[in-house]
Amino acid sequence: MTLEAPGATFRRTDLDQLQRRGITLEDARHQIEMMLQPPVPLGIDRACTVGDGIVRLSETEHDELLKLHHEAAQTGTCHWFVPASGAASRMFKELVVALAPPVPEKSRKKKPVVENMALKEFLHEIRRFAFYSDLDRALGGKLASLAEAGEHRPILETMLAPTGLGFADKPKGLMPFHAYDGVTCTAFEEHLIEAGPVVRDAGQRSRLHFTVSPEHMDAFQALYERVRGRYELQLGVNFEVGFSVQSPATDTLALDAEGRLFRDEEDMLLFRPGGHGALLENLQALNAHIAFIKNIDNVTTAQRNSPTVLWSRLLIGTLVRAQRKIFDLLRRLESDPGTGPVYEALEFASTALGCEPHAGVVASSAKRARSLAVALLHRPLRVCGMVVNSGEPGGGPYWVRGRDGQVSPQIVEDAQLDRASRTQRKRVSGATHFNPVFMACGLRDLKGEAFDLAGFVDPDAVIVAQKSYNGRELITLERPGLWNGAMAHWNTIFVEVPIEVFNPVKTVNDLLRPEHQASGAR
Repeated sequence: MTLEAPGATFRRTDLDQLQRRGITLEDARHQIEMMLQPPVPLGIDRACTVGDGIVRLSETEHDELLKLHHEAAQTGTCHWFVPASGAASRMFKELVVALAPPVPEKSRKKKPVVENMALKEFLHEIRRFAFYSDLDRALGGKLASLAEAGEHRPILETMLAPTGLGFADKPKGLMPFHAYDGVTCTAFEEHLIEAGPVVRDAGQRSRLHFTVSPEHMDAFQALYERVRGRYELQLGVNFEVGFSVQSPATDTLALDAEGRLFRDEEDMLLFRPGGHGALLENLQALNAHIAFIKNIDNVTTAQRNSPTVLWSRLLIGTLVRAQRKIFDLLRRLESDPGTGPVYEALEFASTALGCEPHAGVVASSAKRARSLAVALLHRPLRVCGMVVNSGEPGGGPYWVRGRDGQVSPQIVEDAQLDRASRTQRKRVSGATHFNPVFMACGLRDLKGEAFDLAGFVDPDAVIVAQKSYNGRELITLERPGLWNGAMAHWNTIFVEVPIEVFNPVKTVNDLLRPEHQASGAR
């Protein structure tokens, strides 16, 4: 038995696969439609800049914002939320090419061989990596001599293979990023150190949540149980750490080059992770009032994390300040029949939240204007830190013109941009800041009830891309990203934050940067 879908034919076994994952046939067909006819790229009106979409906090505001943060944290309503399923294998991509079999001299082209500079730097600076001692032991004490001789193969194989340190199979969160007095510290542990004082409540409890891959759940939990006592004593907190996995219902199908359902070597449907936007369900299930979101690889050493701690507090304080204003306006809109609260609410939505009310709606009737004011304010709220461009890859803050013609501040990823448009390229070239994923999120409304986050997603903000599987080309679909399309209809405040809060580790050699070179005890 088969069932027809646009561009594809579903078999009974396919339906069984979909059912086991919790994916409806309607969703599967919608995915295929999106891949065959991708939505029109986003329309960038202009880049957000300081004074035009990005707020620069003055030092005179710090005391007020830190007080607001403290009041919120004391109630136990703040959580630290970390997407942590990223694979460490990507960190070694530039090195792995050196393990490829040598090309026979007869087959070589005449052009000179390009030297692998990443490998050269890695071997030259090998002693500066936190995992040096572990790798040296695995190599029987020969690491230094092998590196000096340029013998990279035994080093890389021992470092990456399951029979050695197994870094190729580890998630980034379990990678030793730093070392203090010879004791290694993973990215996961650095998040405990950073978050502990930020989300600590009146009972000295600090709540964190990590989204991880199912195959690494046990390893994360084991590491947490092994180190929690040490960090609780060091920081004076009691940790409550939770872990969750991405729901298989958020996985997406793939199509082959002819637009047919992509099937693996066993003739079964191929499913791929739906991207970080799938974690919106995990954020919803967190049941928090305020969540601070930060990527797993964005950490620094304990000696350098003061800016991160300070600015995460300031962003939470900024969120609380805006929330209190919004809640006050909503109360007045409910109790005061006059026009004063309506126009004050619309003015706040415009100036503080970047919402541009429809002039026609506002002018048409007082009732419609009041309904619009409530609709604009009754949304999840996020305060996103933005750092000055420094050449790092990633999305950024833009004024985006929606399909209804209205403009709003959005985080836009490079893959969402229409690079074929000269006008759009020019507008993107005016960008001054980018998104480090450093944001405070308000997840509850005036009555303390959780927003249904799925209701604020832009379903068309998907990314369709060409990938490959075992050498075969395919078309894949990523769901609206967590901080771009999945939060497209949130209220947004962009705040400039210092570059010191952004310390990503995209390649293993990034660990050689000063922000990842620890010295002495924590």
